[in-house]
Amino acid sequence: MEVYLDNSATTACFEEVAQLMHRILCEDYGNPSSLHHKGVEAEVYLRYADETFAKLLKVNEKEIFFTSGGTESDNIAIIGAAMAGHRRGRHLITTRIEHPAVLQPMAYLEDQGFEVTYLSVDHQGRISLEELEQAVRPDTILVSIMHTNNEIGAIQPIAEAGALIKRKNPQTLFHVDAVQGFGKSRLYPGKMHVDMLSASGHKLHGPKGIGLLYMREGAKVSPIIYGGGQQRGMRSGTENLPGIAGFAKAAELVYQDMEQDVDRMYALREKLTEGVRKIDDVILNGCPGREGACHIVSASFKGVRSEVLLHALEERGIYVSAGSACAAHKPQPSATLKAVGVEKELLQSTIRFSLSGFTTQEEIEYTCQNLEEIVPKLRRYTRH
Repeated sequence: MEVYLDNSATTACFEEVAQLMHRILCEDYGNPSSLHHKGVEAEVYLRYADETFAKLLKVNEKEIFFTSGGTESDNIAIIGAAMAGHRRGRHLITTRIEHPAVLQPMAYLEDQGFEVTYLSVDHQGRISLEELEQAVRPDTILVSIMHTNNEIGAIQPIAEAGALIKRKNPQTLFHVDAVQGFGKSRLYPGKMHVDMLSASGHKLHGPKGIGLLYMREGAKVSPIIYGGGQQRGMRSGTENLPGIAGFAKAAELVYQDMEQDVDRMYALREKLTEGVRKIDDVILNGCPGREGACHIVSASFKGVRSEVLLHALEERGIYVSAGSACAAHKPQPSATLKAVGVEKELLQSTIRFSLSGFTTQEEIEYTCQNLEEIVPKLRRYTRH
């Protein structure tokens, strides 16, 4: 049996999405900027995507921009907001458990003379609203907080944070990295006081290499990519039409039965956590039950290196992750795990299991059975 439990890294594409993309690549392949019939034909797909995401997010179509993925969306939001707002202030706020696509632009801006405040999190990975309120200043131009953490599944109080930020400083822009949350929660930027929101196609059964940035009309953000002026000058470059349409189709399909799929994933997540708890000396990280994401389980297995356990599971057809896929080839311990207070000896003993709408109960049962067999054997081997 093959069991894929690394869906926070990427997901399998819907068949309908692949078929639509094939048609655009091979038949409706025109450039949407071209004035002839093939270009007009292609532009229809662009309008379809704008309309789809505007409807799902309850925003204006002019506020939707397409990028090469979540990383680019985060970079445009953060660096673009800093460039546009630097005369008003040079203070930024984020958290210690953000994705590198947020933390690295923040580090870059620090090198450029900006000041960044990094909010702490509790042992379950959640920020303190009181600490956020104290951090917002008259010169704060941007706050960037992720919706769902990609390693431990902690969900932040985004609506409460947004209201607080706007109450304290109405001019401060609020960006949310929703790459792991989009398609798992109904997100409405307007109601949540969110000025910018990032999402990515390959996290919800869409294609890789395509992302979304919602940007509230009137939010002052400078472009960081220049060229032919596509997408109202905010993100130049010929649009990745197969990716854009594929992403829109995937989002459309996910949202059709999202609540039922989320409920089912929560049930499977609970079954997985129950199975993991049966093993001695295992610590679960993040929020319990429905306080955390429906699709992520982070577990630290005392006395077993995560890489060893990962490959032992792989030999039995079970694919998991030792953390964020974006940091898989970097030896340093996870900043997220350190931030939530995971003990030093467990930092290299943590596995992330991540589910999708394709995950079955049989797959979870198979995984639990193998964990019960493998972990004690690996511990005995380690002791020798």
